[in-house]
Formats: sequence, structure tokens, C-alpha cells
Amino acid sequence: MRRIRRDRLTMIAIIILAFMSAMAISAPVWSKVLNIDPDKVSGDHFLRPGEGGHILGTDDLGRDYFVRVLYAGQISLGIAFAASVLSVFFGISLGVWAGYRGGRIDDFLSWFIATLDSIPSLFLLLLISSFFRPSATTLIIVLGLLGWTGTMRLVRGETFSLREREFVMAAQSIGVSPMRIMFVHIMPNILSVIIVTMALNVGGLILTESALSFLGFGVKPPTASWGYMLTDVRNFYTLGPHMVFPPGILITLTVLCTFIIGDGLRDAFDPKLKER
Repeated sequence: MRRIRRDRLTMIAIIILAFMSAMAISAPVWSKVLNIDPDKVSGDHFLRPGEGGHILGTDDLGRDYFVRVLYAGQISLGIAFAASVLSVFFGISLGVWAGYRGGRIDDFLSWFIATLDSIPSLFLLLLISSFFRPSATTLIIVLGLLGWTGTMRLVRGETFSLREREFVMAAQSIGVSPMRIMFVHIMPNILSVIIVTMALNVGGLILTESALSFLGFGVKPPTASWGYMLTDVRNFYTLGPHMVFPPGILITLTVLCTFIIGDGLRDAFDPKLKER
């Protein structure tokens, strides 16, 4: 924590990401304070940039853009964080198991990951999304179940090196069960890898969700996400340019902040790496 606090760039990224998350969570509060229904259609306020009490103007259906951006942030950030937790959970569990057990289990998982990674991820996501009705829950499950391979490989490699260490051999010699060795003795020693991987996953999943929504395979209206809002603005780029920048800037800031935080956490956990 002392190293992170001394890293100004990482602290700025944490503050920005925390502020955006707090604003998204408080979307219902802003809706009540401003007395605005985010789904209310109004033909009198069609593509108005910042008029009539609308901070960011209105969209093509006359809905307040500021409140909709906040509600869209709930969907985009919620999907990214939840899917990251799910993918890291599967990646850690399978990685520790394969790395410690080895043998046929490790061979099968390695073959399965190689096969899964040989298929373009975006193509696979589009294929799955076409069979299931897109929703926030569906996207979380799909992204979580398809995004664990990188984490699994990383955790598996760390477990391979840790299982030969003295403290693991000592635990084995006194009869500690393999399950306890894996999840009590080995897993705490790869906690830094887990945290950094999770931070980096959030940024990647934000981009993936935005790409799916932009292609029309994300959440469906009236639910909005930042990616879907960019899709919606394509037909009104010249009439409503004020609709382009908020979701695009927020996606860029979120991804940039998560990558900076991941890099800062990596340096904090392994300060020698920064000196190389």
C-alpha cells in the first residue's frame, strides 16, 4: 500500500475509476434529484445539446443523455467487473488444480485451452450471442466462461514453480490434504498475480462488451450500455455530435485507468521488476 500511495499515476487512475463507478451507482439518485426519467421519450427535445436543464443534452428520442450515460455505466462496469470475477474464479481454480496435480488433468486442460484459443474470441462471442437473448446476465456468464484461459495459464505456471518449494513439501510430509495445500498454502502466494490479472481483465472486458454492443449483440433497448450508445449515435453523427463524446470518453478512461492500475499493482507487488 505504501508503494501504491507513492505512485501518483496509479492513485490518479484509482480516483478516476472510483469516481466513475460512484457516479454510475448513484444514477437513480441523480434521476430523482434532476426529476428525469431516463426512458421518457420527448419529441419536443429532439437532439438538443445542453438545453432545457439537460446537462449533456438529449438523444434522438428526446431522452436525457446525462442520466442515460450514468445508467449505461452501471451496465458496462457491472458486466466488466462481474465477468472478471467469474473468469478469474474459474482460471484460479483450474490453474491451481492443473498446476499441482499435473498428469492427465493438466494435459486435458492444456489441450482444451489450446483448442478454445484457436477460435477467434470475437467470432465465438458473436456465435453464442446469436443463440441466446442478449442481456446483462447472459453477457456476464458468456464473457466469464470464455475469459478464464489466460488466467488459468498464468496461475498454472506459478503453481508449477510453487509446488516444488520447501513449504509445500513440508506440508506434504506431515500429511496435509492436497486440497488444503492448493487453496491454503499455494493460492495465497499467487495473490498478487490474481489481483493484477483481475484489474487487467476489467479493461479488456469493457472493450469486449462495447464491441459486442456496437455490433448489435449486446444488451437490448431500453437498457443501455456505453457500447450500445455509440451504436445508436452512428445514424445521428452530424445532427447530434454531442452524443458521440460522453460514452467514447468514458470507455477510453475506464480502460486506460484499469490498465494503469494493473501496471501499478504489478510494480507494487514486485518492485524489482520496475528497476529492470
